[in-house]
Amino acid sequence: MTFKAQDSLAEQIAHYLAERIIRGELKEGERIQEQKVTQALNVSRGSVREALLILERRHLIVIQPRRGAHVSELTAHKVQSLYALSVELYCMLARAVINGWQEQADLAPFLELRQRLSEHRQRDDIGAFVDGCFDVMRAAFPFADNPYLQETLENLQPAICRTYYLALEQRRSEMGQFLNTFISLLQAIIARDYTVARRVLKAYGERNCQLVLATLAQR
Repeated sequence: MTFKAQDSLAEQIAHYLAERIIRGELKEGERIQEQKVTQALNVSRGSVREALLILERRHLIVIQPRRGAHVSELTAHKVQSLYALSVELYCMLARAVINGWQEQADLAPFLELRQRLSEHRQRDDIGAFVDGCFDVMRAAFPFADNPYLQETLENLQPAICRTYYLALEQRRSEMGQFLNTFISLLQAIIARDYTVARRVLKAYGERNCQLVLATLAQR
C-alpha cells in the first residue's frame, strides 16, 4: 500500500487500522504488532507507533506495558457509557444549530444529507449510510463553534461507528429507523424546538444502545 501526503502518515495508518477494527476484520483482543504493520504497509515503525497512540485516544485499542497494543473489547458497560455521553454531546450540537441558523440556506447541508441518506438506504449501502450519519454531526460543528466539543466527538466517532456497524450488519432494516430519526430531528430544528430535539435524540440513543446490547448478547 502506498500512502499519499494529505493527512499525516500516522493519521492515514490509523485510519486504515481503524477501518479494519470498525468492520470487524481485526477482532476484539487481537494483538496489533508494530513490526507486522510496518512491513505490511511499508512505513516506518515510528509512524506506526504514533498511529497506535491515535487509535488508543479514539478508544479502538488499548496499549499495555510489555503486552503491546490490542483491539479494545466492546462490553455492555462501555456501550452504555459511550451512548450516555455521546447523546448529551449531540444535544449540545442540536441546541447550537437551533439557536444559530438564521435563514433557510443555513439548513441546506442538512437537507442535502437527508436526501443522500435516503439514497444510501435504498442502495442498502451500510458504509455510505454510516459515513452520512457522521456527516450530519460535522455539518453542525460550525454552528457550535466549540473546538473542544468538536475534538471530543471526533475522537468518539470511531467507537460509535464501530457500534453502528455491529448493529446494522445484524439488522439492515434499522437504517430506515435512523433516517426517520434524522427527519424528526430536522423538523424540530426547523421549528426551533429544543425540547423535541432532545427527546428525539434521547430516544434514538436509547434505541441504538439497546440494539447494540442485544447484538452483543447474541455473540
